[in-house]
Amino acid sequence: MIEFIIGSSLAASAGLNAWMPLFLLSLADRFLPAVDLPSGWSWISSDISLWVLGALLVLEVIADKIPALDSINDVVQSALRPASGGIVFGAGSSAQTIAVDDPSTFFADSAWVPIVTGVVIALVVHIVKATGRVAANAVTGGLAAPVLSATEDGASFLLAALAIIVPVLAGLLLIGLVVLAVVLIRRLARRRAAARTTAPR
Repeated sequence: MIEFIIGSSLAASAGLNAWMPLFLLSLADRFLPAVDLPSGWSWISSDISLWVLGALLVLEVIADKIPALDSINDVVQSALRPASGGIVFGAGSSAQTIAVDDPSTFFADSAWVPIVTGVVIALVVHIVKATGRVAANAVTGGLAAPVLSATEDGASFLLAALAIIVPVLAGLLLIGLVVLAVVLIRRLARRRAAARTTAPR
């Protein structure tokens, strides 16, 4: 069960920022003795991966805070974030971490399941994020982009870091974010419905 929480939190983090969980997982495998990725995923913490992931993370963090460019970035990331979600779910759920001593049992019979699960989770989070960003930009003229982006980056960082170090807290944070997203979506739907009823015909 802990493996599922770790994978889900990492995948949700990827839905917000494709490179954040990959970069943190790479750093954790490289520098934390208590974190050990399986040999099939060890490429994530290679020298080349660290530099490339770090550069891509900086690029996305900057691009996502510029109005209009953030929406273009979301379109580009529509394939990258789900792919990243699949990778981090697969790697994270099968890694030995501070919270997991023997990760080989949860997905032992179906190695492809965590990857597909990660893709789906990251895709759903990405769709909610991208849709909300378009709506916020339309209402604020793009002024909300930097604030929303910084909040999303912070949530992505917290989800990924907690998934690696304290998975139970990551699970609680993930539940809280889901509840918050549902509340915001309902409020947006009510505002649109109200705007339609008050609009002149």
